[in-house]
Parts: sequence; structure tokens; C-alpha cells
Amino acid sequence: MAGLPRFGRLFGRDSLIVSWQLLDFDSKICRNTLEILSKLQGKKMDRFHEEEPGKIIHETDVMLHPENPRSPFPYYGSVDSTPLYLILFAFYFQKTGDKKFIKKYWKNILAAIDWMKNYGDLDRDGFLEYQRKTPEGRFHQGWKDWKEDPLGIIPPVAIVEVQGYKYLALKEMTKIAELFNKSKLAGDLEKKAEKLKKDFNQKFWMPDKKYFALALDGKKRQRKAITSNPGHLLFTEIIEEDKIDLVVKRLFKKDIWTPFGIRTHSAKEPDFEPIIFPECYHFGSIWPHDNWIIAQGFKKLGYKREYQKIKKALLRAYQKLGNIPELFGVVNDKIAEIPRACHLQAWASGALLNFLTSKF
Repeated sequence: MAGLPRFGRLFGRDSLIVSWQLLDFDSKICRNTLEILSKLQGKKMDRFHEEEPGKIIHETDVMLHPENPRSPFPYYGSVDSTPLYLILFAFYFQKTGDKKFIKKYWKNILAAIDWMKNYGDLDRDGFLEYQRKTPEGRFHQGWKDWKEDPLGIIPPVAIVEVQGYKYLALKEMTKIAELFNKSKLAGDLEKKAEKLKKDFNQKFWMPDKKYFALALDGKKRQRKAITSNPGHLLFTEIIEEDKIDLVVKRLFKKDIWTPFGIRTHSAKEPDFEPIIFPECYHFGSIWPHDNWIIAQGFKKLGYKREYQKIKKALLRAYQKLGNIPELFGVVNDKIAEIPRACHLQAWASGALLNFLTSKF
């Protein structure tokens, strides 16, 4: 379950990130999650549920299966669950060496790879994009999902962090394909990954701001907001070497960094709102899991000081609040609770457990 009291259901994205957070603690959680998501993987075209072959679920209540066709569940409106699913297969294999498990779900892995090609990138420009297919669905379908469009982005939307997820998924699946002697597939995936990296750094980079844009809209124009999203790119290694340090330094400027972590949205943006719900949800609040993912990039790239800075900031926040919420606000360097935030949230709790057990 993603969280309580409002999200007592299975979310694909959330469960995959929690599995990553707990991989060193208990790899069976990741294994079980991948098995369940494989069973629920999209098999057909269904606009009402936004289901597509190979696509990994966004949200469902497992008690509703077999589902009522008029029920909103299972709902597949998530652009990032599928590349994260592939990444977690690779992370699980790196941790366990369980080749038999990978072989068992090889067809599911191939279906997810095919989804990225055939359905996640309809215009064939290499970027993963989303566009709502049912009025009941989510307009924005990255982790900062939203039923409406407060960002004012014309779809289909290529959100920044998902391009990094796709890149890492392609790179890791190249290794898995080589493991199974699928040399043609491995070569194809490697070429796609390298082209994506080149195109991404050209199209998403904002030279004047020395940072990556939040998204490209349906006309391939940059949405230039300064957000935490590009921090997710660090663990994927899609960023060209000359831009890495610029991204790291930007995340610690005063408009986005606080004594309690990195904000989702810069305080200099006109729509910045750190504590009023629901506006604050993705426009200036602090999410523990968001900070944790950014910290994994610091860890992977050797930024130990920056990693420790985020870890200490979140521990400070937990001590001040007395709990581990889904999100919280910071105003004038003082922490503020957001009343409707879940106070049991899987990926917030998973972030804390991982920080406390990590040796970096």
C-alpha cells in the first residue's frame, strides 16, 4: 500500500521505489513486487483504463480483481512505472544474481521494452511522453501526477526525469540481453540509449539557467520551471559530464534548498506554494522520497558531502515533526506540517530506513 489514510492501494511507481529503498534490507520485497506487477502488466488496448500491452500499472486495488470494466481500477496512467520496472529487474539481479528469476519473466521484460518503443514514444523522437486518454484519468503522469494541468503544458508531455529512467532502463537491459546471448537486441538497445542521451542533453538543457527544463511540450518547447525533477537524472547517468556539477550545485541554491531538504519547486517560480494544500503538493513542498532519489545520484557519482547533507536534513525534519510524512513545507527556514499529508507513506518510510542503514 502506498500510504494511509488516502492511498491504501497498490501503486506501481511507489512499490518499485520502495523495493529499491529496501533492496539491501530484504531483496524478497523487490522480487515479490516484480512478480505482482508482472501479473498486472498491460495486455490489451483499453482507453478507459489507459491500459496498453507491456505497460506497468499506475494504481489498483488488488481486492477488485477480476475488475469491473466500469471501475477506474486497474488504472495504467503512469509514464514512469514501466522504465522503473525494468530498472528494478536489473537492480534485483545485481543484488542477488538470480538469473532464473530474470528468465522466468523475460517475456514481461521484453513487453515492457516494446511498450517504451511502440506506445510510450508515438512520435518516435526517442523521448517517453504521456497524454491522457480518458477524462477521468491523470493529466500529468510522472511522479508529480495531477488530474488537472496547473503547469499549462500542451500534451503529449515529455517530463524530464522519465528520460533518465528510460536511458538507464535501456542501458541495464542491454546488459541483461547480453547475459542471455541476445546480441542483436543488446546492440539495438545500446544504440537507442546513446542517441537518447545525446538528444536529451541538447533538447532539455537550458544554457541561460545552466539546468534542465522540467519538460518538453507537444510542440517540443521547453517548460522552463526550476524544479527538483532534474535531480532524479543523476542516478541514471544520462547527464553529460560537463553538466553534472552544474546540476548538483543548482540543487543547493537558496530558492530550492532548505535546512530540511530540497523543495519540489523553486521559491522564485510564480506558482510557488510551500504549505497550502493542494497547491503545495508539487509546487514547493518537500518530499522525503524525492530527496532520497536525488541522494542516490550523489551516492553513485561520489558526492559524499552532498549525500550526507540531504540525509542530515531529512533526519532533522523527522525529529522536528515527530513523524515521517508524505510531504511537508518549509517557510522562512521553519518546518510546517501539511494537514492532509499521509503520515504513513511507504516511500517516505523506506527512505528513512535506507538512510539509517546505508554506509555511504
